[in-house]
Amino acid sequence: MLSVIRGGRVVDPTASRDSVGDVWIEDGRVIDPPGREPDAVIDAAGCVVMAGGVEVHSHIAGGNVITSRLLLPDLYVSEAAPDGHPFAHAGGAAAWIGSTYARMGYTTAVEPAMPPTHALGTQLELADIPLLDRGALTVMGNDDQLLQLLRERQGGNAVRDLVALSVAQSRGLGVKCINAGGASAFKDGALRLSLDDEIPCYGLSTRQIMGSLLDAVEEIGVPHPLHVHCNNLGLPGADDSFMATLDAAEGRRIHFAHAQFYAYGAVDPANPGTGGFRSAAERIAQAITDNPNATLDIGQVVFGQTVTVSLDILRQFAGRKGAKPKKWVLNAGDAEGGGVVPFLYRPRGPTSSLQWAIGLEIMLLSTDPERTILTTDHPNGGPFTQYPRIIHLLMDKSERDREIATLPSVVGERSSLPGLEREYTLSEIAQLTRSGPAKLLGLADRGHLRAGARADVAVYRDDANRTAMFTAAKLVLKDGVPIVEDGEVVEWRAGRTLSLTVESDKAMAKRADTYLTERFGEGLDSFAVPDAAFGEGRENFEAVPCRV
Repeated sequence: MLSVIRGGRVVDPTASRDSVGDVWIEDGRVIDPPGREPDAVIDAAGCVVMAGGVEVHSHIAGGNVITSRLLLPDLYVSEAAPDGHPFAHAGGAAAWIGSTYARMGYTTAVEPAMPPTHALGTQLELADIPLLDRGALTVMGNDDQLLQLLRERQGGNAVRDLVALSVAQSRGLGVKCINAGGASAFKDGALRLSLDDEIPCYGLSTRQIMGSLLDAVEEIGVPHPLHVHCNNLGLPGADDSFMATLDAAEGRRIHFAHAQFYAYGAVDPANPGTGGFRSAAERIAQAITDNPNATLDIGQVVFGQTVTVSLDILRQFAGRKGAKPKKWVLNAGDAEGGGVVPFLYRPRGPTSSLQWAIGLEIMLLSTDPERTILTTDHPNGGPFTQYPRIIHLLMDKSERDREIATLPSVVGERSSLPGLEREYTLSEIAQLTRSGPAKLLGLADRGHLRAGARADVAVYRDDANRTAMFTAAKLVLKDGVPIVEDGEVVEWRAGRTLSLTVESDKAMAKRADTYLTERFGEGLDSFAVPDAAFGEGRENFEAVPCRV
């Protein structure tokens, strides 16, 4: 069927387009004007038309996510799909994730932390999320098999082949490392780890582990840069860890996860453990400007109760003391462990307020919004449901000022946020939430409205109250089919699982099979994600090519 979205303000920064016009759709794709009458006309007068939103970093599946639901069930809104619907079995959490993202105009979401040994469970949970296309990043950097290779000085091709095999077997969309070596160091009594500290047992450093993964990602041709969670998250002086990690990349492509948590400069650099922290947003933003090989997502803090979930067991062990309510779960099992720690960002607390300010500050100082991706590191900085409010604050200086006026003076004393006059445009918001994330993930047919794009489209009523505008879209199309109308789901349907097409080495597969059998009593096939995980039809799976 040929349809047209007519008369809306079309915002597509990839085409330098911000003007009233039409978007033509046929067979689930955006097309050039065909020169014939449409079968259906969608009136978008007075509305803003954008590509569907793309989420690059949101914890929506996996073992720690499930544990967080058990620990704080009251945080998760239950919204089951209709009785008898294929998604009814998935439970409220999966339906809530898909429907809430879709209402906000998002059509793709990525889980950023999938250990290869837990891949099948994670992929099955993702497949239960309706309405969205979804993928996951394969986590490496603390697994014994990789660290053994490096300890035995079998880097280079061996590491490349293991990374390729791990991504292929887990059906990953990219590779992530989380405080590389930290889980192993924790088991030997370490409570803090920096880039060049020696990791007991292996005699390695985070720099060596991360460097091997940076090389492997490049050699394999993974579209998404290595997704890096640095050492010393959330500590005064963490900006030094960020800068050291950026320098260690040596020009190789690198993506920094939840950078807000590293924009904490020590008030007293000589004694970083005393005196608290100040904003290092300007330093972080300038570093991204100066290093075109680097990108980041924000991890914006929002006020209220949340729960932190992370495979960084060093950080979660330290953070347990600040748990609110006073309950937490840590897992120091094989390879990736981590933990779940509830946390309250106090609305007028000085520390929480400064964290809130720093995330906004990084975005407002950014010279390239397409390399500065909006996330809350859901649920660590807060829920993704706060994206509309964050967008409002970025676009409206007076709204920011009203919020700042309710907060402690530390916001002005230790950050530059009150003095920043910048207001984001709709085109820049599209870069933060559409074109930037899509390019970052290598999804060439998303994040834009040029001919050939997948017809994932969000139509918003143009409202000065940007919170209301971006909370409930007037219309959302997924592959050209309306799934949301006037902020309500009208068509529950399956999305696709996005996975890289990666060739794995047979010799490494044999070696890994032997290793896993000796360690777990089960071979490689027991940890693989089979085709059957994506349902009976291949329409539920989309292969993403590697870079040539």
